[in-house]
Amino acid sequence: MSDFKDLLEKTGEYGIVEEVRHPVVYSSGLPGARVNEVVMFETGEEGKILSLEEDRVEIMVFTRTPVSTGVKLVRKGYGLAMPVGEEYLGCVINPLGDLLFSKKDFVKPEDYKDLDQEPLKIDKRARITKQLGTGIVSVDMLLPIGKGQRELIVGDRKTGKTSIFITMIKKQIEENEIIIYAAIGKRKVEIKKLKEYFENAGLLKNIAIVATSSEDSPSLIDLTPYAAMTLAEFFRDKGINTVVIFDDLTNHAKFYRELSLIAKRFPGRDSYPGDIFHKHAKLLERGGNYITADNKQVSVTCFPVAETTQGNLTDYIVSNLISITDGHILFDMESFNKGMRPAVNIFLSVTRVGKQTQDILSREINRRVMAFLIKYEQAQRYSHFGSELSGNIKKTLSVGDKIYKFFEQNYDNVVPIAIQKIGIGMIWTDIFETVKDSELILMRNSLIKKYKTQKKVETFANSIVDTNSFAKLLDNIRSNEKGLLDLCDIKTVSKGESK
Repeated sequence: MSDFKDLLEKTGEYGIVEEVRHPVVYSSGLPGARVNEVVMFETGEEGKILSLEEDRVEIMVFTRTPVSTGVKLVRKGYGLAMPVGEEYLGCVINPLGDLLFSKKDFVKPEDYKDLDQEPLKIDKRARITKQLGTGIVSVDMLLPIGKGQRELIVGDRKTGKTSIFITMIKKQIEENEIIIYAAIGKRKVEIKKLKEYFENAGLLKNIAIVATSSEDSPSLIDLTPYAAMTLAEFFRDKGINTVVIFDDLTNHAKFYRELSLIAKRFPGRDSYPGDIFHKHAKLLERGGNYITADNKQVSVTCFPVAETTQGNLTDYIVSNLISITDGHILFDMESFNKGMRPAVNIFLSVTRVGKQTQDILSREINRRVMAFLIKYEQAQRYSHFGSELSGNIKKTLSVGDKIYKFFEQNYDNVVPIAIQKIGIGMIWTDIFETVKDSELILMRNSLIKKYKTQKKVETFANSIVDTNSFAKLLDNIRSNEKGLLDLCDIKTVSKGESK
């Protein structure tokens, strides 16, 4: 109550709530009010001014509990801001900077940053030139992502969209990057499980989770992605590369639609308000690759998530996000039901700027493998002929099966770039021709383990991929075949041996 009195004395004006359509209220008074200004009610709640009408002010309230009519309110004199700082690493917070789970010896940051920031202009931006490693073979090799890129993750429910982030987060934390995870309108149990997983995996120290539950007010849920981006911009300004995950923006759009309908905004397609495209575009425009004051580069890489229904990419919000972002990775139910993990549809996925970040060898691998997989998909139309197939088609089907098998990986398994190149090269040179598909993953995992734990193996593998030519890579693999097979924990097998 003392804060309310202090603000009343400072501004010299107050308003009175006349109408409540929770979480939107309408107040008389407040002649000096400004749009986006924060207000405080005498009962302790806070809100933000949405619009100014001729004789009243429209306000959205952040609390789940409705405000009563007749309650007084005062202006705070500033726009909505949140505390920002490294203190939030390892924490789960709401968009206002309050902890959702207690943390020992936590001290709230003193620095504040406005949630509604204008994106930096083009003179502060730099060309995206560095690849963001995800540790996922199919993504790093065929759908590369650059640092500062905005890549949409899209697909039906329960197709493994979240699992791709676990692998990517592990890889990025290995490189000392900061992760900001926005859990938008999730169930409380999902937020808790997310925190516990990162905590048990030893990853939470480099992660800040900005979360709202489905039980929160739609107005507070609406702020979640902006709070996450604001926190990412704090680290950007300190010269630290950041990855921001928005899980998910279709959910965010639904809560914003609810808020807009309550506020009697004119509905458009699917009853969404007309400014929903602008709202998401302005948010994602804040990501990018930037030039720092000392002429270095720092990036904010964005991964918005969108949920489809039966793979429908023409959904209003999904098609909006596809047009805003720099590409999308599609998870489809058909791939998931076939047992592919991750269930990425390579041919319907797009990366618009990622390929320019790949080295020369990776670009050649990308081009050759994509061309081969198109040939493989065509050959599959004849697979039902069985023994009547020609030798070339049988070979294409066999190699294609092994490539897709090599793409399969558990979300806990981070595959280094060098091992990705060597694995594809070993399949291409038929070294794995007589190896059963079920053994291929075990061999790859053995190679990964030794690469990460034995310096001489890392040096050996890096020397093999130290070339700009795919043909030279294949020559290096052939000349080191025995050593590579030993690292895979299998004996050399003759090419004529049957599976």
